[in-house]
Amino acid sequence: MQTQQPPLIKPAPQPASDPAHGAAIIFLHGLDDDAMGWENIATQFHDGNKLPYMQWVFPNAPHNMDARQNAWYTPSSLNPPPAGRPELAPDEDEEGLIKSVKYVESLIDDLTSRGIPPNRIILGGFSQGCALALLTELTSSYAGKLAGIVGLMGYLPLPETIQKLRTEAGLPHVVGHVPMFLGRGESDRLVPRSKWTEGLNKLKELGVNDGAMEIKEYEGLAHALSPAVLQDLSKWLERVVPKLED
Repeated sequence: MQTQQPPLIKPAPQPASDPAHGAAIIFLHGLDDDAMGWENIATQFHDGNKLPYMQWVFPNAPHNMDARQNAWYTPSSLNPPPAGRPELAPDEDEEGLIKSVKYVESLIDDLTSRGIPPNRIILGGFSQGCALALLTELTSSYAGKLAGIVGLMGYLPLPETIQKLRTEAGLPHVVGHVPMFLGRGESDRLVPRSKWTEGLNKLKELGVNDGAMEIKEYEGLAHALSPAVLQDLSKWLERVVPKLED
């Protein structure tokens, strides 16, 4: 049986009097991590008076019995199959991914029930969390409704299955305008550049508007964040969910 802790919530230090004028970001951690490992990001933003009207939600992935660690889905190798042998590519955990998408939907449901509209909610993640954020945006009941997506040091999962999942969900064939902030460290060895590029190409193939994607690669950065990443993210967030007058 999987065990899962509730999300860690960092309230907005200067909340809007009208929840519809506030904002929230759900940020999903990576493999073998937890919410507490990421709350410092919210602290840095709040201490720097960056988006003080925005609350942060840091969910915890369940403990995955197969992986023996916290995981949004059972990980598979990201290494490409041998040339000419696509059948040797490792299968992705579609069932686990879809289950986690449903969980993220429930978190968004909770925020909307508190008066924050979807177009004031950002969904983001790091590594596995990035993969889950992208899949949620592309296949869930909130597809095309959120303020934007943040994908850091990750990749696009189930690239050949997404269109089928969209069809099953009754979503349009073309994704359209979805603001995205996508960042990668040039020295990241955990997520190969080929996997990153494959994901970007697939997003364009699915019809994500080129102009909606802010794509950043950071020289010398490995599978981690940096002050430069957070600075760029802050500027992007202020554009996508600006302060609204009460």
